[in-house]
Amino acid sequence: MLRLTELILPLDHDADAMPAAIAARLGCAPEALGHWTIARRGYDARRREAIRLVYSIDVEVPDEAALLAARPGLATTPDTTWRPPVCLTAPPATRPVVIGCGPCGVMAGLALAEMGLRPIILERGRIVRERTRDTWGLWRRSVLTPESNVQFGEGGAGTFSDGKLYSGIKDPRHLGRKVLTAFVAAGAPEEILFISKPHIGTFRLVTVVEGIRARIEALGGEYRFGARVEDLLVDTAADGARVLRGVQLAGGERIMTEAVILAVGHSARDTFEMLHGRGVFLEPKPFSIGVRIEHPQALIDRARFGRFAGHPLLGAADYKLVHHAANGRSVYSFCMCPGGRVVAATSEPDCVVTNGMSQYSRAEFNANAGIVVGIDPRDYPGGPLAGIDFQRRWERAAFTAGGESYAAPCQTVGDFLAGRASTALGAVTPSYKPGVTPTDLARCLPDYAVAAMREALPAFERRIPGFARPDAVMTGVETRTSSPLRITRNRGFESLNTRGLFPAGEGAGYAGGILSAGVDGIRVAEAVALRLTGGVPLDPRAAEVDRSEAPAM
Repeated sequence: MLRLTELILPLDHDADAMPAAIAARLGCAPEALGHWTIARRGYDARRREAIRLVYSIDVEVPDEAALLAARPGLATTPDTTWRPPVCLTAPPATRPVVIGCGPCGVMAGLALAEMGLRPIILERGRIVRERTRDTWGLWRRSVLTPESNVQFGEGGAGTFSDGKLYSGIKDPRHLGRKVLTAFVAAGAPEEILFISKPHIGTFRLVTVVEGIRARIEALGGEYRFGARVEDLLVDTAADGARVLRGVQLAGGERIMTEAVILAVGHSARDTFEMLHGRGVFLEPKPFSIGVRIEHPQALIDRARFGRFAGHPLLGAADYKLVHHAANGRSVYSFCMCPGGRVVAATSEPDCVVTNGMSQYSRAEFNANAGIVVGIDPRDYPGGPLAGIDFQRRWERAAFTAGGESYAAPCQTVGDFLAGRASTALGAVTPSYKPGVTPTDLARCLPDYAVAAMREALPAFERRIPGFARPDAVMTGVETRTSSPLRITRNRGFESLNTRGLFPAGEGAGYAGGILSAGVDGIRVAEAVALRLTGGVPLDPRAAEVDRSEAPAM
């Protein structure tokens, strides 16, 4: 089968246009074509008056070798089949443990189960349906459940998001395809396999998470909810190395194992503190801080798509913006949620944290995105846990500014640019629940972030007319853009100084978003499987430090 790329057709092309375009690329008559399928569909909206669809097509041809020889620009369809390095037919001597069942932990657990290793998956929060009720308790009644919320519980933080399933990571083994096919098998729409920016939204993610759990359990895996890991059981080996022997749960129970995948997410602050106390190597890393900004979705659609706004193949428009401010700070849009809402995302009492969420339809009135400013450990000196203290400082300031009720502080763009507190809002209605308090967001952000954002907003206005409209709403604060630390590992995916501990995903500093976290979970699961079965590491440089960077969403 051949893969044809960059096949470009008008947005409203008719059904006959595709086989004609395929035949023209191959130099044959349309009736000579074999079976063909769409491998990828995106769009090019750089010219709003002439938006085009951009396809990759997989097509069967009678004499593939001859065609490849005659047309050197053609290529065969890549093999995206996942081939696990281990396939056990009998129960393993030691069952691996996965801590956390967000996208990374879930895909690690699925990969381990499919390799026959019968993982034990520990999740401090609740099953996804119960967790959804707890989360709505904060949004509707201002009641926070610390162990079951937007950050903690089955599905992880990605469950209450836009459900974006794309990433900028390098993926030569096509493990992202493994994640997507697993999601489709668990109930996600098949279109995520071919559209260029797939997403499924919160409600559909709930169903997918349940489906993957059923698959893991059917393969012999075990889930345990309400199982917060309180300590690591660490011993010293004969060669002097620190070796993990198991974990201890909050109730005192011990689970012995030779391999633990640590997929705790970016908000497991008590776990990070425990790891630091246990001497696990951690280091501070950059992250970002800012606010959520809301505009009418129709404004973004018109700015991006012009007369094609509302076209069913385009859906709700998104954007990606960046500005390098005079004070040296980068300001950029983060985790843009078309047709969605701003949500309360704190996991600690007396803190306010914002995030964005959309349903599959992306049909709500507002568009929202984080507008965040990059910071690094020079802004919060004090060791690997200093970033957590930095986040808490501004989250507590937001809680106070919002009225100490989990309402969030908000401000219109006009007032923010003018440097005055908001006392009323305009035509843009904020979507954050349990509510907002108009105020001055400068009380909740570092001065350098405020200055950089005030410079960036007019620059973004030049890119998207109406972006800096005076009644656009900013709601704060956005602090959980990524983990404030890295649980550094080697290229064999193992902690630098604790043998048997495998840090993974966003909380470890090696992923950013659902897809990259899922891919990292699979890679780490493969390394664990090889370790437990005596196999050879996939990467011959396994002992080297892994300095790969997580992608920004």
